[in-house]
Amino acid sequence: MDASTEELRHAHDVLSEWYAKNLDGLLESMPVERAMLDLFAEMTLAVGVEVADVGCGTGRLLPYLAGRGLSPRGVDLSPGMVEVAERDNPGFAYEVADLRELPFEDASLAGVVCWFSLIYLAPDARVTAFAELARVVKPGGYLVTAFKHGDGNVHRNLPGGRVESFGIDFDRYWLSAREMEDRFAAAGFELIFQGSTPPEGSEPSYGYMLVRKGV
Repeated sequence: MDASTEELRHAHDVLSEWYAKNLDGLLESMPVERAMLDLFAEMTLAVGVEVADVGCGTGRLLPYLAGRGLSPRGVDLSPGMVEVAERDNPGFAYEVADLRELPFEDASLAGVVCWFSLIYLAPDARVTAFAELARVVKPGGYLVTAFKHGDGNVHRNLPGGRVESFGIDFDRYWLSAREMEDRFAAAGFELIFQGSTPPEGSEPSYGYMLVRKGV
């Protein structure tokens, strides 16, 4: 494991309990995010029920996905996050894994959720990561992602942020919708729907994208 990936894993181990406390129930107050997940679920059900939340964190989305008729499992780089997920959102299968090397067979999933989990990909990791996501999705299957709009440059040491208060840091990359769409297209996905929300305070605009793997 390279140093950047190790740093990211350690940081999210440290942050796991913070996420458990502060993100619990957050989806209930975010109608745009629920709408995107609902759209994903409805379209994915025509392909199958087996889906994965890649970068699942505390597993908070899995009960919601299950409530829409899907059979979700979770994958996260951080063992600490997986431990919290198994405790707080039991009844689902979780694994520790890197999204560049997923523990799934080729074309085994009807869909994949990447909820703010692609924002950690360094430029030299993106081709591999998007190709790996395409590998595990069935032809005609779907992927939904949420991300932060930006210029693709690395962000670190955000003053006054929660990361700084924990004495940790890690690379984040906020990508443009154009780059996201282009990378999905290069991996064999076609755009079905995209949207965004406006910036709020120090937070950039959030982007949402639903894509379908070519048949």
